[in-house]
Amino acid sequence: MTRDDGSLLAQARSQIEAVNRLAGDDPVRIGILTPLTGPGDATAGSLVVRGACLGARYIRERGGVDGGRQIAFSLENDQASAAEEGMQRSAVGGLAKLALADEVVAALGQWHLRTTSAVAHAAERLRLPIFIENGHRTVTAERLSTVFRTYYSVGDRSRLMVDFMATHGMTKVAILAADTVFGLSTADALEEFGAAAGLEFLRFDFDQEDTTDLRPQLTKVRDFQPDMLINDGVVRTNYLIANQAVEVGLRPAVPMMVTFGFPLRSADYWRLAGPEGNGVIWPGTYYRPSWPGMTDVGTWFTRAYREQWGSFPVDTSMSAFTDVTIIARALETATSAGPEGLIASLEAQEFDTWRGPVAFTRDGEHWHHDVPGICLMQYHRFGQDFDEAAVIYPDAGKTGEYRAQDELG
Repeated sequence: MTRDDGSLLAQARSQIEAVNRLAGDDPVRIGILTPLTGPGDATAGSLVVRGACLGARYIRERGGVDGGRQIAFSLENDQASAAEEGMQRSAVGGLAKLALADEVVAALGQWHLRTTSAVAHAAERLRLPIFIENGHRTVTAERLSTVFRTYYSVGDRSRLMVDFMATHGMTKVAILAADTVFGLSTADALEEFGAAAGLEFLRFDFDQEDTTDLRPQLTKVRDFQPDMLINDGVVRTNYLIANQAVEVGLRPAVPMMVTFGFPLRSADYWRLAGPEGNGVIWPGTYYRPSWPGMTDVGTWFTRAYREQWGSFPVDTSMSAFTDVTIIARALETATSAGPEGLIASLEAQEFDTWRGPVAFTRDGEHWHHDVPGICLMQYHRFGQDFDEAAVIYPDAGKTGEYRAQDELG
């Protein structure tokens, strides 16, 4: 565990303790299963905890659940034993503790794709409703009765990315993909949808854990002369690709699209990517301070988050907040105690959220999955805040045009 990991874990525990002190003697207990140390993305886990805690505050300020019961949390770091027994066993062990020892009514916070399937199937066996916070491509198609989602999937984002490239006449695409579940499934989806659109691909997969030099692959990409470079790295290697693409002369001349929204953390992004990171394109939701579609629920959350943390929250925090409020409201109308009553209530109604009503239906592609509107964003000037980034695709909701590298400020 690094010093930063320990700090994030301690902060998360402190936040949970503060919520639980206000929860009273008979709280509604929700589990949070999320990464708070390495080898997982502890920053993402800490953002999940922030959002969930504000969800508890939101419910408390509105009288609690079903006659005044308050939200309390049981927190499990899903990386607690990952170094000894791997990420999947660590995460499943944390889920079992939440379900069997802490007897939570539901869980949320699952972040890493490589642990999602194991955790989802364990939740199904334990009959514990769980909200998945990531973009796993296939877990929805398995139609598990206990799995719910309010975030978009790898398939949703990959289809949009391919549509953008085809619309702009980009036919030669290079992909550098980390060998994680996210990296490989995203690259596979891009190739699948891209083949149908007539795109040509040059793809290199690499070892996420040990790779420190991608210049040989990037040199071959440069010789391929692509219309688009897809940076499909994850934590650490996303910036490795960006920086080494500059070193071999690919960037900033060749447009680059990344596969998840890390540029939204704009201060970190500019510090690590530098001026050459200008012009990057990434998928995200229509979620930003200036978005006119924000509901009163979203306005409350973003104001409360800014007051506590000094910045506009990224969508990781918003998703966790949303899931806590949905669970609380579903419990109020559940006709029976236990998980089956909660599942039936989640399926039976719409829930007010930051983006409007959300409902969980049993349809094919998006079983128990209410997908937010997604878009592609681009920075046009070095140092921009993410709220200043242009929404460039699709046309509905667009705030600016796609700019090639020689058109940027």
